[in-house]
Amino acid sequence: MNNAQSMQYFYPNQLGRIILIGMEEVVGRIGVNAVLNQAKLSQLIDNYPSNDLERNFKFEELSAIQQAFEEIYGPRGGRGLTLRVGRACFKHGLREFGPVLGFTDLAFRLLPLDEKLRTGANSFAEIFNRFSDQRVVVDEDNEYFYWTIERCPVCWGRRTDSPVCHLAVGLLQEALYWVSGGKFFNVEEVECIAKGDPICRIVIEKKSLD
Repeated sequence: MNNAQSMQYFYPNQLGRIILIGMEEVVGRIGVNAVLNQAKLSQLIDNYPSNDLERNFKFEELSAIQQAFEEIYGPRGGRGLTLRVGRACFKHGLREFGPVLGFTDLAFRLLPLDEKLRTGANSFAEIFNRFSDQRVVVDEDNEYFYWTIERCPVCWGRRTDSPVCHLAVGLLQEALYWVSGGKFFNVEEVECIAKGDPICRIVIEKKSLD
């Protein structure tokens, strides 16, 4: 672990709670308990973080949860389930952070699709940058948006052979589906700190799949 990753960083309790509620939607309460036990986070069983913005949910706790999914269900099964958890997290998070995001504002709904995606991506990144210790930068070219996580909780402290930030990918998949009014987009993590890259980079194709 390098010096940066020896430091402690946090999500707000509210985001930690949303993640656990999203997990419950996908694998049920028994599945959540099994994952938390595997991640050595049994203190969270029936004791989810409070619904506030105090930064107490550690990056290494989220990373351990992602890893526990892979250990219990295998790499492919864990990937599929955490993608689904990410999508569920967006739906629950929208209820909590919707007013901040502005996604339901009439002015946002009337924007052209490409501008909706651009505005939505930047607003979504701002949630993490403002309320957590995660750092996100959004860039684009003619074909793609680039969601770059410079300080990533999903793979915090891990060493792997391939990208493992599946929860973040699922979160973005659902955000794009919601912002676009039901369209699907190709979303792929191409760089990951866990496999030795300097950042986690998720590439989003601007042209929808349908």
